Amino acid sequence: MGLISEYIQKKFGVVELEQELMRLIKEYNKLRNSFLLVYSACLEKPIPNISLNMDDYYIIFDLLRNTGVNNLDVYIETPGGSGEAAEEIVEYIHKKFDKVSFVVSGEAKSAGTLMVLCGHEILMTQSGSLGPIDAQIRIGRSTVSAYDYMEWVEEKRKEAVKNDKLNPFDATMVAQISPGELNGVSNALSFAEDLVIEWLPKYKFKNWNKTETKKKVVTEEMKKKRAEQIVKELINHKKWRTHGRSLKIYDLENIGLKISKIDSDQKLADIVYRIQTVIKLIFHTSNTYKITATEKEKIIGIASPIGKPVNLQPKEPDIVEMEVLCPKCSKHYKLYAKFVSNPKIDQDFQKRGYKKFPNDNKLVCICNFEIDLTPLRGQIESQTGKKIID
Repeated sequence: MGLISEYIQKKFGVVELEQELMRLIKEYNKLRNSFLLVYSACLEKPIPNISLNMDDYYIIFDLLRNTGVNNLDVYIETPGGSGEAAEEIVEYIHKKFDKVSFVVSGEAKSAGTLMVLCGHEILMTQSGSLGPIDAQIRIGRSTVSAYDYMEWVEEKRKEAVKNDKLNPFDATMVAQISPGELNGVSNALSFAEDLVIEWLPKYKFKNWNKTETKKKVVTEEMKKKRAEQIVKELINHKKWRTHGRSLKIYDLENIGLKISKIDSDQKLADIVYRIQTVIKLIFHTSNTYKITATEKEKIIGIASPIGKPVNLQPKEPDIVEMEVLCPKCSKHYKLYAKFVSNPKIDQDFQKRGYKKFPNDNKLVCICNFEIDLTPLRGQIESQTGKKIID
């Protein structure tokens, strides 16, 4: 039986899943004799704040500020984001901990890859992946790959030189690009490369004293040269073709990175895969889009729905009232959810025109549109820490 099926059969709601996550973190800490920080974003939800940003730095700073351990492991899953935020986090955790390791079982792309490369140890499962090094920059209302952007600009420059003109559409687009903007994009690319060339010798290669085959003494110059070779491969977009390419253990070892294979340790693999599964189930059954957690604390990012927000009003400790808007016909529904088995609650609320929160999480509107309330149930149970009684 797969792990997803196992947790579904147990009928775990968001509350139980969050409790299971913290239990698994505790088990991980015992097994590895370390302090695990989980930082995971839901890559499937189109929410701007999913990307790594300075708010994440402040949250991580707060969660780790009073820890008194030497070894930090970071479970990371992110589409990337701010290189500056990644730098702040890396500098902070390396000042505070003697050894920093990164655990990758999902995707750690772009700025996430930058962070992983600063680890003294990189632990990966077969499903884990990093990505090419790049910077994500804001152009107008969109976030784009700095490499792709500069490549497009260079193509247009060559086209203009060859044909002595550009087609009207490209000419209009190029006219909107300022010299300062181009300089900023170029600097963003160099910033990412410089960080990796600095971090690899300083952290990942810190204890690399002899070569594996010839047992030669490793000098600082050799470490820097290896770092430059790895960076050259990771910025080779012509090789990887796309900024979103998944680089697996095999790819990373081929360019000179040493990876610790989690699947070789059955106990560790079971815990890490369970952490990954539980997080995905939390994301898919609630409005949660980001989780930062230790075995004792968690900070949850919850997305608000577009349009009229759900109004959660806890009138009493055992009841929550809410309003739900049909996205098709805009009809309003007043719902209530209860946390205790009390028939009088049902009688009172139904007399006032409220509907009971549906057992199957499906509210069928008079227009026949079916509203999925699964994320709402997850949000209620996560915020209150209580299970809705059906």
